[in-house]
Amino acid sequence: MIIKNAKVFRPDGRFAEGDVAIDGAYFAETAVGEEIDASGCYAIPGLIDIHIHGCVGEDFSFADVEGIAKMARYQAENGVTAVCATTLTLPEAQLAQACRNIAATKAPGIAAIAGIHLEGPFISPNKAGAQNPAHIAAPSMQMFENLQEAAQGMVKMLAIAPEMPGAMEMIDAFGGKIVCSLAHTTADYQTALEAFSRGARLITHMYNAMPPLNHREPGVIGAAMDSPHCSVELICDNVHVHPSAVRAAFAMFGDDRVIMISDSMAATGLGDGTYEIGGLAVTVQGNKSVLSHNGTIAGSVANLMECVRIAATQMDISLGRAVKCASVNPAKAIGVYNERGSIEPGKYADLVLLNPDLSIRKVFLRGEMLYRNPT
Repeated sequence: MIIKNAKVFRPDGRFAEGDVAIDGAYFAETAVGEEIDASGCYAIPGLIDIHIHGCVGEDFSFADVEGIAKMARYQAENGVTAVCATTLTLPEAQLAQACRNIAATKAPGIAAIAGIHLEGPFISPNKAGAQNPAHIAAPSMQMFENLQEAAQGMVKMLAIAPEMPGAMEMIDAFGGKIVCSLAHTTADYQTALEAFSRGARLITHMYNAMPPLNHREPGVIGAAMDSPHCSVELICDNVHVHPSAVRAAFAMFGDDRVIMISDSMAATGLGDGTYEIGGLAVTVQGNKSVLSHNGTIAGSVANLMECVRIAATQMDISLGRAVKCASVNPAKAIGVYNERGSIEPGKYADLVLLNPDLSIRKVFLRGEMLYRNPT
């Protein structure tokens, strides 16, 4: 198959007029067969969401295998072709069952589950946010190893508050093999800087559930900026972070170190209403979801493709930079860039054709057309 005359995304965030060859499930140098005219369209790699809790009424922390496949199918149809299934702060037994269900999920036509992201339970009770503080636990290698066993080794990311007793020792023990992300934390600059020096390399949903960047107390954000190996997650749904703060993040970290995420929850794709996340009632109105009892922002109801679209059309972030931060950078962060995250020969042919208005025209999943906009 050859997709012709598209504006093809390059890994540096630029677009170049050209063709895309697909041979079976992979991008290729050349190919034969069907030709698709993509004149006027952008050809971008399938997006990779490394922080996603749920969608279409399901949640990775609670769903069975069928529910997980339902979520992964929705993501693929919306141009997100790989995810790190993200869990909540819950009791160990419940997290272990979630890990088992995620690891067991296999179905055709779904986004690849490229790993598991444990967002908790090793977080600060003082910055719980939408997490249930009743289930917060002190960092424990034994608990982590139990969960990793249940996950069949699929846990790739761990959110952790570095000020918690035992957190630094846990970061040391991983030796960089697990992506440790500072999250839901009250850590000051020096504590965060120490965590980064010991192997942490990400901060979870920057600006949210952490001290603000202050000119005298730069906190986690300042420590990340001063640690060149550290990247930052950013929610660009126009609810969690003001467009000016998004532009500030790009100015501080550049498009090599920003990773766009959705942080989406179960109500994504459903519309307005009242839902449940981690046992807590959540109210959704428009593009905003909040805890019903106190109004705290409770995750996003935008998928990652919507976040890319919002960044490019409402936040003055170029489409190329937004796509890079939602494909190349997350793939590198979780160690799958050799197989996905860009349009290069030998990688999985996960491809999205966008219309000039950035709506989806077609989605290809591992070389097969999964979705086509009938219009």
